[in-house]
Amino acid sequence: MWNKLTFNFKNFLKIERNLSDNTIINYLFDLEKLLKFLKKNKYDTNPLKINHSILKKFVYSISKEVKPSTQARIISGVKRFYDFLIVEKLINENPLENIETPKVGSKLPVTLTTNEIDDLIKNVDKKSKNQIRNIAITEMLYSCGLRVSELITLKISDLYFDEWIIKVTGKGNKERFVPISKEAINYVNKYIDEERNFKKIKKGSEDTLFLNERGNKLSRVMIYIILDQLKKKANIKKKIGPHTLRHSFATHLIENGADLLTIQKMLGHENIITTERYLHVSKKHLVESISKHHPRNNM
Repeated sequence: MWNKLTFNFKNFLKIERNLSDNTIINYLFDLEKLLKFLKKNKYDTNPLKINHSILKKFVYSISKEVKPSTQARIISGVKRFYDFLIVEKLINENPLENIETPKVGSKLPVTLTTNEIDDLIKNVDKKSKNQIRNIAITEMLYSCGLRVSELITLKISDLYFDEWIIKVTGKGNKERFVPISKEAINYVNKYIDEERNFKKIKKGSEDTLFLNERGNKLSRVMIYIILDQLKKKANIKKKIGPHTLRHSFATHLIENGADLLTIQKMLGHENIITTERYLHVSKKHLVESISKHHPRNNM
């Protein structure tokens, strides 16, 4: 029963909810946690027979093992599974309904200054065969605010440089168009002409923009490694990754007067609440905005 229902849940998330593979994997991982708990404590593993009391014990057990943010995510994943069972008319109410999710403090994203981003690029190894590629990658992450998964799946056929835009395939295979800077265009073209065109490309990767030494698409891990090496060379003490450049992209747009709806569309956020956190990043910008625009300050 467990395998059949979780398999159906997986298909439901993919086909009807159009969620990304990574999101689906996380939901199934959360359910695996519950299954291990049930087996360990010799409970019936039939999801339809799991009641509020058992789930309360499960929540208590994970609260001793993981931090509140992970605990909240696991509860959310299991709750979504039971919502699916309600949709399928297999149960009448969600047994997790009245179980509280731990309060998780909202952390402001780490961002880089424009000088720090310039320092990253300056520290790309000039002797490396992949020098131009690594600069192009850094420029694309910052210039377009891409997620790492969006960067590594970017195709040459997604580049519309004559129109100063690129097509990005985001979460749930949703497509959006994002403007690209002149600097990023220059480095991508230079990478294609001087590095990529001389690689032996593996079958299936002919249209993939950024390639590794073997002619395949780059892994997510490789992007983290590239940025970590640049961070160390640039002597930047902040903990950074691809998402730091995405955060910086959004924050710098806010600071320079871009509106939230525009930034939401460029980032591919479904909910504007996700975008609103960038309003809290630069307190200096907010103070300056009020000083400049609020009628009480125009004396």
